[in-house]
Order: sequence, then C-alpha cells, then structure tokens
Amino acid sequence: MRQLKRHWIQALATLLSNPHIPNFFTGGIYQGSAKRICVPGLNCYSCPGAAGACPIGSLQAVIGGRTRNVSYYVTGIILLFGALFGRLICGFLCPFGFVQDLLHKIPAPKPKLPRRLDRTLRWGKYVALAAVLILPAVLTDAFGIGDPVFCKYVCPAGTLEGGIPLLLANEGLRAAAGFLFSWKMGILVCVLVGSVLLYRPFCKYLCPLGAIYGLLNRFSAYQMRVDESACVHCGKCEKACKMGVDVTEKINSAECIRCGLCKDVCPTHAIWSGFGKGREGDR
Repeated sequence: MRQLKRHWIQALATLLSNPHIPNFFTGGIYQGSAKRICVPGLNCYSCPGAAGACPIGSLQAVIGGRTRNVSYYVTGIILLFGALFGRLICGFLCPFGFVQDLLHKIPAPKPKLPRRLDRTLRWGKYVALAAVLILPAVLTDAFGIGDPVFCKYVCPAGTLEGGIPLLLANEGLRAAAGFLFSWKMGILVCVLVGSVLLYRPFCKYLCPLGAIYGLLNRFSAYQMRVDESACVHCGKCEKACKMGVDVTEKINSAECIRCGLCKDVCPTHAIWSGFGKGREGDR
C-alpha cells in the first residue's frame, strides 16, 4: 500500500512539473515566468509540458555562459532541495525516476550485476556531475559560449520528454534530425530497456542530479534510522532494497532514494523515516 501511494505521488509530481498538456500536440514550449524556477527533479526545460527549468540544465547554462558566473540561485536551490530531502526527491518527485519505476514492473528476467561491476558503474554519476560542472566552461564556441554537454549529448530524460514530443509535433524538426538525435535515441533505448531488466539504471549509474542529492543524504533534514533495540537482523530489508543499500549499517547511504521498501518488509517496524530525530511511536 505504501508503494502504491508513492507511485501516486510520483504521478502527481510528474503532472505538476508538466501541466501544459496541449503543447504536446502543438509542439510549443511554455516560456512564461515560471520557467525561471527550477523544479526538484530531472525534467527537461524543452519538454512541451514543462512548467519550470531543469536544475542540471540551468546549472550548465550558467557555467557555460560568457561571464562564467556561478548562479547563486541555481546552486542554492539545488542545495536547498538536497539539504531538506536528500534523495527522497529521486524516490518521490523525479519524473524520469517514475518512468524507470514503471518500466521495471514489466515482467522480464531481472538479472543481478556482479557486485564489483555494480559498485564500479555507480561512480558514473559522479563522472557525469564532474562533466556538468567542468565541460561547459571548457568546451566553448567562437563566442565564448559553452555547450550544455550533458543535456546535449547524454541526457535520456531530455530525449524522452523534449526531443521525441517536439519531433512528433514538428515536421521541420523531423527533417533536421541527424546523427546527434540518433545518438541520444540510442542512449535512451539502452536506458529504457535497462530499466526493464535492472532497477533504475540511470539513477544508479548516470544521473548527476542524483549524485548531488546523494552526497547530501547523510546531512539532509529528512532522515531514515534503524532502531537497534527493535532490529532482529533478519536481513529482509537488505533483500528488499532495490538500490543495494546496506540498510542496517548505512541506511542514509548516497544510494538510498528513501522509497520505503525496507520499511514495508521490516517485521518489527524498526525503521523510521522523517524529519527530526524520530520517536518510538513514529516508526
């Protein structure tokens, strides 16, 4: 029941991030004043339905600008979201995370990657974060403007939410689509197929926004805790966790998206989540 509620929250967050539904049919992009506001999750600025800006896209736009300024607003809003919620945003508010959750429900073999390979691949999101922070300032054109490298060459969320809908609605864009779009479609297909087989591969291995929120997991106002006096160390929480978190030892790991699966299976209700230190009655 808790997971069903989570999915409803994810659906609502996706709708609130993309309320301009008619634009999907006309190929338009909302460009009102709300577009200056960053949404918490990964949601492409170019999505026809988008009401706000993507934090990663905004960050790259500022870093790649001619003045190379650091936007205190963009940086501050990302850090504020992370300081309050950590990766709760990934588990509840990110539209692309919701897409991956739905795809993983498709009946199919669910292989498990070797532990060493899985741990190595998880560094990918920090490499992506480094690319977001460095490359737009380094790879510039003749006018000194940097490329939003991650958005332009990698981001599968942008391809799904922005590229495909705009091409479907605009014949001129379809005619102009070339190798770059094919490249990004290849990445998107790999992520979508991977999401059927593996749980949230983009979140685990490639998302720079998840990397930022993950680094703040241990310090965020929203926390998860294990009551050692109630825990019987049955191991059910670790088996249930699809993000591979060692729940009893590092429940606020950078990999935890606070989805609550561990709470659902705990036979003694030893796991607490919320703001503050928690109380016995709040477990």
